[in-house]
Amino acid sequence: MIENPSPKRTELEELGEFGLISHLTADIEIRNESTIKGIGDDAAVIDNKDKLTLVSTDLLVEGVHFDLSYTPLKHLGYKAAVVNFSDIAAMNGIPKQLFVGLSVSSRFTVEALDELYDGIKMACTRYKVDLAGGDTTSSASGLFLALTVTGEAEKGEVVYRNTANENDLICVSGDLGSAYIGLLLLEREKQVFLADPDMQPDLQGYDYILERQLKPEPRLDINEKLKKAGILPTSMIDISDGLASEILHICNDSNLGCRIYEEKIPIDIITGNTAAEFNIQPVTAAMNGGEDYELLFTISMNDFEKIKELEDISVIGHITDLNAGCCLVSTDGVLVDIKAQGFDHLR
Repeated sequence: MIENPSPKRTELEELGEFGLISHLTADIEIRNESTIKGIGDDAAVIDNKDKLTLVSTDLLVEGVHFDLSYTPLKHLGYKAAVVNFSDIAAMNGIPKQLFVGLSVSSRFTVEALDELYDGIKMACTRYKVDLAGGDTTSSASGLFLALTVTGEAEKGEVVYRNTANENDLICVSGDLGSAYIGLLLLEREKQVFLADPDMQPDLQGYDYILERQLKPEPRLDINEKLKKAGILPTSMIDISDGLASEILHICNDSNLGCRIYEEKIPIDIITGNTAAEFNIQPVTAAMNGGEDYELLFTISMNDFEKIKELEDISVIGHITDLNAGCCLVSTDGVLVDIKAQGFDHLR
């Protein structure tokens, strides 16, 4: 019987910092005219001419934002990139350049970082973003990723959080709560494995919620749908920390209140069924789970006829005056104060 050879393992010290950078970025292609200079100099050079430049940054820390016991490195790279693209989508812009800061310990090999960068490159290719620079350094322990994305938007089309108006309709793309339930499922199977390493994970039939957790997608398609329909949102944010947290951002920043109707919140059937396995109300996952990376936005009531014709968008409530407060209207008509109970990095 011929044994399979052990996978190649190249230690980082064999390449060194600059050798590693050259290795990871050797096949990078420039896709956008605005990228005058990408990787290879002291700074990238970007020319956006008459458009507005958008910039967002995100920090991902092993043990806080991701668990490598069930997160493949390729998925991690993809997710790290697209959650940044989602921030640009939430401003009604288009991502153009990505910069990756990487801090890594010696327990990682060159092959492991190849997997990570394969995911980043896959995301950049899919969404036509240039991987235009970054930095690498050593870490005493674990893996740290700091990503910055730049994007562009037409003047007059950037959408902020603080510009909602009283009586605006509250809309959301896709469905909510699935990413959080996917995380609970992964954590459950991890605990089963730790208790008995011979046990195989029971993940059959859960593909959708697992993909929502491990490989989310930025809803740039929603921006395009709205533009084609002639709808410019009055405010917008992406859902990274749960619906409750995000609607409070919009309301607090706009100095207004809201009513969200429980029966209108879109929840996938697999999410609902799996939530029941954990004795969790699906609406709780939707309101407080986070990491769905759907778009939450408000529109003028005058655009209702347009929005109701668009697929994958739900009208879930409306904006009120400040004195009405921010409330969830339960299925039996009870008003429940909305509180931000999603993930808080400092609590």
